[in-house]
Amino acid sequence: MEQTYREYLQARYGVSDTGLLNEFISRQDGKLMFANVDLEALVAEHGAPLEIAYCPLITEQVQRMERVAEQARQETAYAGSFIYAYATKANFSEEVVRTALNAGAHYETSSVADVRIATDLWRRGTLTSERYVFCNGSKEDDYITAILKLRLAGNKHVVPVLDDLDEWDAYRQSPVTMGIGVRAREYAKCAGGDRFGLLPDEIDQVVATLSGTPHQLVLYHAMVGSQIEDQDAWLNKLIGAVEAYCELRRRVPTLHMFSFGGGMPTSAYDLGFEFDYDAFMRRLFATIAETCARYDVPVPDVVGEFGRYTVASHSMYLLEVGKVKRGRDGDAPWYLLNGSLMVSAPDTLIVDDQQFIILPLTGWDDAAQSVRLGGRRTCDSDDMYPRPGQEPLMLPETNGGQIIAVFGIGAYQSMISGKGGAHHCLNPEMKRVIIEQEGDRLVTRVIEQQSLPQIMTALGYGTETQPARVRRAPAPRVRRSENWRTIVRMVDQHRVIQEPSGVALTN
Repeated sequence: MEQTYREYLQARYGVSDTGLLNEFISRQDGKLMFANVDLEALVAEHGAPLEIAYCPLITEQVQRMERVAEQARQETAYAGSFIYAYATKANFSEEVVRTALNAGAHYETSSVADVRIATDLWRRGTLTSERYVFCNGSKEDDYITAILKLRLAGNKHVVPVLDDLDEWDAYRQSPVTMGIGVRAREYAKCAGGDRFGLLPDEIDQVVATLSGTPHQLVLYHAMVGSQIEDQDAWLNKLIGAVEAYCELRRRVPTLHMFSFGGGMPTSAYDLGFEFDYDAFMRRLFATIAETCARYDVPVPDVVGEFGRYTVASHSMYLLEVGKVKRGRDGDAPWYLLNGSLMVSAPDTLIVDDQQFIILPLTGWDDAAQSVRLGGRRTCDSDDMYPRPGQEPLMLPETNGGQIIAVFGIGAYQSMISGKGGAHHCLNPEMKRVIIEQEGDRLVTRVIEQQSLPQIMTALGYGTETQPARVRRAPAPRVRRSENWRTIVRMVDQHRVIQEPSGVALTN
């Protein structure tokens, strides 16, 4: 007798077809639920393809990690504090950033636009003044300018993390005291990650040139990888960084924060995911405390930068199997989707081992079979999942019309594929349903599917049938962009708040 899809899931993952499948997916009364959202009901109301963003899951992620860290601090008697920073490059959407901040997160930036968003949110009061703004990444002049403007406007908790010595040359000229960080280049072991940060001799140059300035070195950053599920390997990589922090702390008393960067794994991508967050945080605090005791330095405040962990689980797609095509020579059949995975979930294409949780809404008692998914709205052989060489998916047999749910797309997917404009093969952005918590109730808003005229306008055609008219105009005068030197001169023009000398940035 053929194995049903329900029996397959039970055998493969040990989950029941009733109740929780993981932390945010469940099956109740035969219906697949995303948090407390009935997915079949949403398809009945809005159709498919459809994107659903359930923002309360972001709040749950932030607050859970803060609870875990606080419990670990108490159990290990760790004297420092824990600082949860949301790495906004994972998802810049306004409702996402606002939800993370309202949940208590600090802010981590990677670009000039990011700092400008942070500045706007700070002026509004959404990003409160006691929250840190950690500025990572390589910084061109406009990025440095934005950082300096935020500091000179009165934000005392913006911390540029040096990625290059040239950046330090700019910050040194700020007349207002700045707290800076250094990113250690030698501990990044991920592919391409070792291009970020400073080498040990460059950190020494920063320390040597701090003397005589009002500025303070306050943070040591040591990113070692992403989505790390091996606790032993992770902590072994971090030990050297903690020792380097201690050596530096002996020389620089203002240093008081140690950032282990990102890397915190998430359950968003695999029903079989297992990671003991409580044990990891206990071991992290204990390791730092033991190392600091050996070096006879105070323990630092511990900073974590959480991107995928914060937002990956909060969004998902509902896609329809529009057509089924027989595989060649006994290969798995193709389920052709009325959409495109390479457009809507580009990690399927650019990350070799990226996995997503994909489940059917119905057909759990039908026979399970191996299948491959193909995008029907592109004409590209790369628009497929799983990738060549990977095992096919298991889904119920269908002749078409089945709705499948693709979970864990809340981090990076829309940021990589872009918002608005034209996408590969002019695949339109799908309709979005955004669900947010307001007080004790849930509020829903709907963003309609991108229209063909909008796509054509983005390409310069103006309408579906007529190209846009191009207005000829004289070439504008070239105006040089404002740079950090201009910002520093603003103090002399009394356009910023001048602070008294000797302002301490240490806690």
